[in-house]
Amino acid sequence: MTTAAELQVSHVLPPVAENIFAFADDGQPYLIGGFCPACGRYYFPFPEYCGHCQGSVEIADLGRQGVIYSHTVIRTKPPYGLPKPYAVAMIDLDAVPLRIFCLLDPGQPEGYRIEQTVRLAVAPIGHDGAGRECLRPYFTTLQD
Repeated sequence: MTTAAELQVSHVLPPVAENIFAFADDGQPYLIGGFCPACGRYYFPFPEYCGHCQGSVEIADLGRQGVIYSHTVIRTKPPYGLPKPYAVAMIDLDAVPLRIFCLLDPGQPEGYRIEQTVRLAVAPIGHDGAGRECLRPYFTTLQD
């Protein structure tokens, strides 16, 4: 679990991309995406317009928890300074009807299972493509 001091230091770093996560009043991260009020579709990351009806999209809180639909471990040379190996997954979000592709806990690339409940975390991981350290969202297992 990230300490308050670690979160405070982390907030100085920029996110890997704008409008993909934010921190709630309780200090916990949540995903930011888009919602099209015209057709009711959710998106992650936030798009300029709805991919279905081309309507305007509003910023939406996509929550902080989900269930693993599928996952894999990547063992080739990682991009953006990610650790080797690293794990990725398709996550079905709990808060909205949306499946997203996301990094799994870089400290635990093995041991996940389909239908496992995971929660969002944010930490300094890798770089932004220009060599600058940045905050990156990932999903990790829930602690019992």
